[in-house]
Amino acid sequence: MTRNAIGNYRWTICGLLFFATTINYLDRQVLSLLAPSLSTEFGWTNTDYANIAAAFQFIYAVALLLAGRIVDKLGTKRSYHLAIFIWSLGAIAHAYAIWVGEAVNTIFTSIGLAAVPVSVAGFIVARAILAIGEAGNFPAAIKATAEYFPKAERSFATGIFNSGANIGAILAPLSVPIIAAIWGWQAAFIWIGAIGFIWMIFWAIFFDEPAEQRRLSKSELAYIQADATPEPASQAPLRKASWGELLRQRQTWAFAAGKFLTDGVWWFFLFWLPKYLATTYGLSTTDMVIPLTVLYSMTMVGSIAGGWWPTVFIRRGHGVFEARMKAMLRIALFPLVVLLAQPLGGISFWMPVILIGIGASAHQAWSANLLTTASDLFPKHSVASVVGIGGLAGGIGGVLVTKLGGKLFDYYGALGSIQTGYMIMFAFCALAYLLAWVLMRVLVPNTKQPVAPTELANA
Repeated sequence: MTRNAIGNYRWTICGLLFFATTINYLDRQVLSLLAPSLSTEFGWTNTDYANIAAAFQFIYAVALLLAGRIVDKLGTKRSYHLAIFIWSLGAIAHAYAIWVGEAVNTIFTSIGLAAVPVSVAGFIVARAILAIGEAGNFPAAIKATAEYFPKAERSFATGIFNSGANIGAILAPLSVPIIAAIWGWQAAFIWIGAIGFIWMIFWAIFFDEPAEQRRLSKSELAYIQADATPEPASQAPLRKASWGELLRQRQTWAFAAGKFLTDGVWWFFLFWLPKYLATTYGLSTTDMVIPLTVLYSMTMVGSIAGGWWPTVFIRRGHGVFEARMKAMLRIALFPLVVLLAQPLGGISFWMPVILIGIGASAHQAWSANLLTTASDLFPKHSVASVVGIGGLAGGIGGVLVTKLGGKLFDYYGALGSIQTGYMIMFAFCALAYLLAWVLMRVLVPNTKQPVAPTELANA
């Protein structure tokens, strides 16, 4: 049967996931682009900025753990609506960070706690709201992908929607500095934050569970469900697996290890690159538009190509999971070029931009495959919970990387050698993926397609 005969509505759903992820990263990126000017306006140190960024990552990590359970409980449609509503409010709240910070300090003072800088307190609260909402994006998107795509297509579909992160990162430097320059930094948060409410309208119209989707043909539904795991013979009702049950599985720890070691690399690039370009090369926010646009355009290619790469091995007869691991090993070699970012940085700022762009592109290729391993290794009704556990691990890794970066940059900056701090961080970013791949292979060593844990068949 040809693809046209099967139908293509599932790719409409993929498009919705792509735009949601684009908005997700647009909202997330506004602060890092404005960080150099906000640091000057409010007198932030690198540690102050690291605390604001780390607060987002920590709350995002904890919220991811809960988000997976909420997505499994509420279903994809309602949980996605709730998530983007909350994160859009959080994005807009940044514009009122000073008022929020004053209110926080008033409360702290009234109960005998020490006040913190008003701007830092306000931005931490706004980032917290943003983090709680944004935590729902990837568990819901991965669950929607598991519902609408057969296993052989999931990594490619994940690569497409995950490339929305890159588009968001591209659009942010093209729009945020201009909005901030003309109407002020508050307007940048408000205008970008409001986009999420528009997306909610399209999600309400076009998404339903596949079995209830009137726009989905019978042939396409049969194609999607062709490789679904058969229902157990007992016909016992499905239940939600407990965290304890999931944590007893080696597959869960393999996914979590991959997230813990590599998510922090992306967080580092996302939050610190503008500061790096400003500190090292004296670039202003508007000067960064073209370099960051080029860099994040490279990552879009990596995301889509990385999702496609396992299909090469699948066509050669490898199992889906083994094909994904083969692709991930090759992808893990590309970030090694980041080791050259500092040594060659004296030539031009374009050298680290291109080399870090290759590393960031590899991250997106890696991420497209890593996210899909959750649906390879677990039943559909446990996928969002496993993604939440992995997200918690990745968030904790991100917090550690962000805090370490802030400490290193302040320490070596005081010594007049901040480039040493960046060299240390770039070395970690280069090597993290190979280490993560080795740990995943140790935890799930099967050369054949692993079978979903039997004790989770009804969980």
